[in-house]
Amino acid sequence: MTTVTTPSSTSRGRVALANTSSRIGLGILGAIIAVLAWYAVALSGIVSGEGVPRPDEVVRTGWVMITEQDLIFDLRVSMTRVTIGVAVGCVAALPIGYLLAWYAPLRAMAEPLVNFFRALPPIALVPLVIVYFGIGEGARISILIYASFFAGVVVLYEGISAIDPLLIRAARVLGANRWEVFSRTVVFASIPHFFTAIRVALGVSWATVVAAELVAAQRGLGTVINDAASFYRIPDMYVGIAMIGFTALVMDLILRLAQRRLTGWQEKSR
Repeated sequence: MTTVTTPSSTSRGRVALANTSSRIGLGILGAIIAVLAWYAVALSGIVSGEGVPRPDEVVRTGWVMITEQDLIFDLRVSMTRVTIGVAVGCVAALPIGYLLAWYAPLRAMAEPLVNFFRALPPIALVPLVIVYFGIGEGARISILIYASFFAGVVVLYEGISAIDPLLIRAARVLGANRWEVFSRTVVFASIPHFFTAIRVALGVSWATVVAAELVAAQRGLGTVINDAASFYRIPDMYVGIAMIGFTALVMDLILRLAQRRLTGWQEKSR
């Protein structure tokens, strides 16, 4: 008689911990290499003048901006705008993504329009936004909603369209009607795609926030970068850019952890 052994939860936990530690270690190594490359470019004189400040100069400038110039408040303002833009844009994109994925004729009709508007850079819409929405907070957030909406729609309908047809056929064989197939199979299978849509929209929104804050914004990281560029304060510009990148990285990590927690049942079934 043959005995079949299955890996224990302890061994699976150790493998997962080892994989996580490996990813973290490789991420730290990549960051170290990037910083060393930054030092090499700054010290090589490839860029004339003070075009590329050293990383330690940027860190010192950042500390001064945090302690003396209220950079954290600017960060909070930009985070609030991005969060609202992504939340509203992705919630609006969710039903549209399902409709385009579920009804092929509708997708064929709407896809050219979606791709047309998705290709328009948000900064090109700033003059129109000022005309229609003025220069208030709503104008800035509307630009972020626009960017998030079209990014979310594309990811959602592409992901939902690619759901394994075997899942749908299996549900129909078991007697599910069209609504039950959609609500009990498609919706649950599309949860990872919804998280992916949020992550993509988050990246697009952070890339757009500088353009959004061109609309007469008094505070925000985009304003910090634009003001620094106006007065040629290059280290300040680097601080603003680094803050955007680091904050987007942390928010994306939080989303990935939430996705892993909420879709663990799918990962175990693979």
